[in-house]
Amino acid sequence: MDIFDKIIAGEIPSYKVYEDEDVLAFLDISQVTPGHTLVVPKKNVDNIFDYDEDTAKKVLLKLPVIARAIKASDDKITGLNIQSNNGPSAGQTVIHSHWHLIPRYDDDNLNSVLAPTIDNSAHFSSEQYQAIADSIASQF
Repeated sequence: MDIFDKIIAGEIPSYKVYEDEDVLAFLDISQVTPGHTLVVPKKNVDNIFDYDEDTAKKVLLKLPVIARAIKASDDKITGLNIQSNNGPSAGQTVIHSHWHLIPRYDDDNLNSVLAPTIDNSAHFSSEQYQAIADSIASQF
């Protein structure tokens, strides 16, 4: 059982922004930028290569819905990177498919290629995480 399975099962707490029977979206603890969200299928698939048509529909059709909620949660968000690393050679560190939705701000000076390796968790309190999660969740 990987860390995302444990989050899905409620064994590890998370800052949920969206959940249905097929998908869970929650804040990435690293918060590359405020609102950085992970979208994971509840079905344990290792990576994009393991998606069947049904899983692809259930997960990939949620990406724009969740992206719009993230953007609507903060007027300062002007863009969004969507990234998924598939396989260890591509930088996948948790072997459970997941999508990074990384909000972009005009002044963030973020190198989007390096974004998933940035860890800003030291700059966020549990109250700040919860406030961001609540702001996104309220957009649904």
